[in-house]
Amino acid sequence: MGRVSRRAFAVAALSAFTMMPRASAAPGRRGGAPDPEMRGVWIASVANRDWPSKPGLTASKQRAELRTHLDTAVRNRLNTVFFQVRPTADALWPSPYEPWSQYLTGTQGKDPGWDPLGTAVQEAHARGLRLHAWFNPYRVAAHADPTRLAASHPARENPDWVVTYGGKLFYNPGLPEVRAFVEDAMLDAVAKYPVDGVHFDDYFYPYPVAGESFDDDAAYDEYGGGFPDRAAWRRDNIDRLVRETADRVKEVRPGAHFGISPFGVWRNAGTDPLGSDTKAGVETYDDLHADTRKWVREGWIDYIVPQLYWNIGFAAADYAKLLPWWAEVARGSSTQLYVGEALYKAGDPAQPAAWQETGELSRHLTLAGKYPQVRGHAYFAARDVAADRIGAMARVVADHYGEPAPAPR
Repeated sequence: MGRVSRRAFAVAALSAFTMMPRASAAPGRRGGAPDPEMRGVWIASVANRDWPSKPGLTASKQRAELRTHLDTAVRNRLNTVFFQVRPTADALWPSPYEPWSQYLTGTQGKDPGWDPLGTAVQEAHARGLRLHAWFNPYRVAAHADPTRLAASHPARENPDWVVTYGGKLFYNPGLPEVRAFVEDAMLDAVAKYPVDGVHFDDYFYPYPVAGESFDDDAAYDEYGGGFPDRAAWRRDNIDRLVRETADRVKEVRPGAHFGISPFGVWRNAGTDPLGSDTKAGVETYDDLHADTRKWVREGWIDYIVPQLYWNIGFAAADYAKLLPWWAEVARGSSTQLYVGEALYKAGDPAQPAAWQETGELSRHLTLAGKYPQVRGHAYFAARDVAADRIGAMARVVADHYGEPAPAPR
């Protein structure tokens, strides 16, 4: 969910087409009783999407904005925040691995004078909210100029780790040393702070850019032996990241849950009979090399939050068809299923007519209530919860969140 471009990617992917009530469920990956219904919101820091509202604010202003987002979550009877703390291979805490994020001060590596993650955990818990630290594993920069990175940035110190693609910089997931480094960098925060969860968004290998190839030839030549093709090797690289992160989270902070919020289409049925009845221009298995279905079926992750960012009846990717597909994937697994909801589309005049209706999102929750595998919803994103342009969030609260959120564990 480098979520600044999450909306853009969803739109781009679909334009490329050729064309709860609380439910009972199996215990989670670590056993014990299932969690209460999840009611979540993403707080994106990348490009100052949600917070802070702009770089360079004073520490007191940044704290005040953060508290306001948390208060808004409570007012809307939510119980979980996904707080983006590593948006572009940088940090919203004092990290020994990576520089301070530019989205705090406007200058990457500049100390903001306070500890955003530490404060967010404390303030969230004081309000009865769970906080999941949200990390983007491989994105380095939304530009292609390494000299614009902080002088001490690991991407500058290890230029062979970096691939330029689509005008952006990425760490190469095919290098074992990269995978080890990004895990160490992320787990530093998990070890230092009592976070309730660790969260990845939808970016693994980058979304495809027409006419460009991701140059990992050298890594494939060195490490790709034994795989039938490059795609299988790439999927194995991401599988290893997921499995290793899950194991390390359990070791470092056993009570924390590990979950992922992927793009909502694993594969189209036209590609794979196990896929969904969709005609998506992006399929995570093939394009992002993320076998999201396997992660659920194998129980590698505690929860999954597929981004079902389309309205009921949308021809290319119908919410009403994707929801039961994901419910079936989760059935009998130890992975809890939450649903990512596109609150940002509600009232956006660029979106289809369904998104101009206040009740579209409420209908999503009504439909999800028919599937016991669905154990909650998360809303993208905090700025849109606060603005609630056409009252779609207020309608969800009125129709489905009549009682305060269940107390988190």
